[in-house]
Parts: sequence; C-alpha cells; structure tokens
Amino acid sequence: MSQIFNLRLATETSAIDAQQLGVTLEQLQSIRVDVRATIIQQPKPYLRLTYQIKLPHPSLAAKLNWPVWEQKQVGFSDYLWEQTCLECFIETDFIAADNSLNNNPVNNSKAKGYIEVNASPDGRYALYQFNSYRNPSTLPPNPLLRTDGRTRAHIDWIDSIFTPHSHYEHDPCFYERSFGLPLNQLPNQPFAVDPITIERLHPCVILWFGEIVLYFAPNHTSPPDFHQQQYWSRFDYKSALAK
Repeated sequence: MSQIFNLRLATETSAIDAQQLGVTLEQLQSIRVDVRATIIQQPKPYLRLTYQIKLPHPSLAAKLNWPVWEQKQVGFSDYLWEQTCLECFIETDFIAADNSLNNNPVNNSKAKGYIEVNASPDGRYALYQFNSYRNPSTLPPNPLLRTDGRTRAHIDWIDSIFTPHSHYEHDPCFYERSFGLPLNQLPNQPFAVDPITIERLHPCVILWFGEIVLYFAPNHTSPPDFHQQQYWSRFDYKSALAK
C-alpha cells in the first residue's frame, strides 16, 4: 500500500499564467500531479517517492522544461528549485545540538527539524537539513550529512521508472520519476519502522514552462512557501508500508 498525495496548483497568478501559456484557465488547473509514498522494509528501510504528472493538453507538453535523464548527471547539485524540480519535505524530531548546522547550536533542545529533498528529472539531487523554519538561512542550505558527519546523504533512483510502464505508455503528456531515500540517513533513526519518527510529509513539484513557473503541493500558503510546516500532511506510515 501507499499514501497518495494529490497536489494542487497554487492559484495566485494562474489566470495570467494561463494567458501567457496560451491555454484556458481550466486546462491549466487540470494539470494532475500525484505523489505516491511507500515504505519499503527490505533489504533496508527506505522511503520510495513516485511522482506522476499528467498534462491536459499537448501544447503544455511542448512548453514544459523537463530535463532528459542522464546517468552521468546523477549526483549532488544545489539550486535545483530554480528549474523543474521534484521536492519533498520530511518532518522528523532530532536534537539540534547533534548537528553543526549553524554557528549557534541549541544546547540539548529538541526541535521540529526537517529534511528538504530536491530531485531533477535528469538525475541530479540535493538533500538539506533544517533545525526549524528556514533555519539556518544560508544559501545554498546546509546539506544533510550521514552519521559520519562528512558524507552527504543521497537518494537512489529507481531504474524501472525511467521508461513509462502504465497505460500512459504512449502519452507524451505523461511524466514519471521515482526515487528512494534510505531512512538510516535521517537524524536519530535507529529505524525499526514502528514506531516511526517521520511525522509529516510535504511532497511538492515545481514545473517550468519556458519562463512561467507553476507550484504544486497538497496545501498552499499564500504566496506559495513549501517550508510552512503547518500546511504539511500527517504521514500515515501504516498505510504507506509495502505489502
């Protein structure tokens, strides 16, 4: 089973965006973006995220900036949110003092920390760690490090997703990417799956159509700000466990 997130378009500029893209507002609002989150327990626990994007009109597909997958591109890269980007925010408790994320660590204080995952369809990715809302505020953000304190955390792209395999196989308006996040990379994760310490998930997508950018998330603040944790969804890990 999986937990399914239906992402909605941020509407602040949608009427202007539709006009500039040469489509109707209804067509723009008919873009469908779904994200499926699944916990895989073997051989090691990881969170698998599958992003599916369905455009309602070929003219939108012609304008979409969707980078071509390249194995040689796989690796850490900053500022991916400045182009088409698949994102996910993961809220998990951790001890801020355990991480040298800023110049003023909090002594033994428990924070609602979170991880930001960025992934480009071409294979590049980044994982960042925050103590609290946009803290620390450095740009680019501080990378999520593995337990050795030196090695950057990573995602694993899932090869079977690179070629469409559903009934959308011959549909040029359908896009899909899937990757896994090994859960032993999250802070304070002995990770036995139950009890799980991931509290909330907020999968998001940024789509660029030429110079027009559209933001998708399950819920939005105004203007769009994916870091606003009060808009994130509770993670139902029991429904997300793979059977």
